[in-house]
Amino acid sequence: MIRVTVPASSANLGAGFDALGLALTLYNTVWMEEAQGCHIESADDSQIPTDESNMIYQAAKLLYRRCGHPFRGLHIRQENNIPMTRGLGSSSACLVAGLLGANTLLGSPLSRADLLDLAAELEGHPDNVAPAMCGGLVTSVMEGGKVHSVSVPVAQNIRFAVFIPAFELSTAKARAALPETVSREDAVYNLSRAALMTASLFSGSLQNLRFGVQDRLHQPYRFPMIEGAEQVFYLSYDLGAYAVCISGAGPSILAIVDEAQSDRFVREAHARLTQAGLGDWRLKLFSCDPHGACVAFE
Repeated sequence: MIRVTVPASSANLGAGFDALGLALTLYNTVWMEEAQGCHIESADDSQIPTDESNMIYQAAKLLYRRCGHPFRGLHIRQENNIPMTRGLGSSSACLVAGLLGANTLLGSPLSRADLLDLAAELEGHPDNVAPAMCGGLVTSVMEGGKVHSVSVPVAQNIRFAVFIPAFELSTAKARAALPETVSREDAVYNLSRAALMTASLFSGSLQNLRFGVQDRLHQPYRFPMIEGAEQVFYLSYDLGAYAVCISGAGPSILAIVDEAQSDRFVREAHARLTQAGLGDWRLKLFSCDPHGACVAFE
C-alpha cells in the first residue's frame, strides 16, 4: 500500500485570476493499493463517495487507461482535512492524489510534468493543481494542453490566516457570476498587480502586498455571494494584515500576516468574529508548503 499526501491550495491571490496559486500546510492523506473492484472508506468523519464516482478513484482509473494498463480496481482510504467547496483546492487535491498514486502503483511511467498536464486538463485550469503538485508559490500558464509553471518559495516571515465559513460555495456558481468580457483598463490593472504580488511574496517586500492583492476581474462579483466577507476583510486589515483576498472561488478568506504577530492576530480575530456575529467561522493559521504532493510506501 502507498500513502499520498497532498496540500491544500489557495488560488488567485487577488489579482492572479486562474494563474497564481499557493500551497498551504493543510493536507489530505490517501492510502491506495490495487484490488479487485472498488473499495473506498473514510478515515475520518467526512462524507465521501464510496463508489466509482469518487474523484480519486476516477482519476486513478483514467491514468491506468491513458497508460494502456488493465484496471481491476482499487482499495482507497481517505483522510480529508481540506474542507470541501470552501476555496481551498479540495477537488484538486483529490485529482492529484488519484493521479500521483496510480502513477506510483504503475511504476511511475509518467513524469510530474505529465501528471500536472493531466490534472489541469481534468480540472480545467492549473491554478490549484499546480501548487498541490509542486508546492510553493506557483505561477502557471496552460497552452496547447501543457502547463508551464514556476514554483518559488515565499518569504519566511509571513503566515496565512484562513477564515473558513460554515457554508459552501461551489466553484461553478462562483464562476457563473463573472462577466464574459472585461475592459483593457481592468486587464492591465490586474496584470500589473499580479506581477507585483508574485515578486513581493518571493522577495519579502511585504509593504506592496496590499496593492498587489487588488483585483477587478473576479472578487467584486464574488464578494456579495459571501455573507460576512466585508466584516472579515475589515477586521483583518484593522488587525494589521498585509493583504486580504478571497481564497480561490471562495467562500474562504485568506489574510497574509506577519509571522511575529500571527498568534496575536488569530487570538484577536477570533474575538472580533464573535463580536461581529460570525462565531461559526473557523480561523486556521498556515505556512506555505514548499514541497507539494508526496508519496510513501507502507
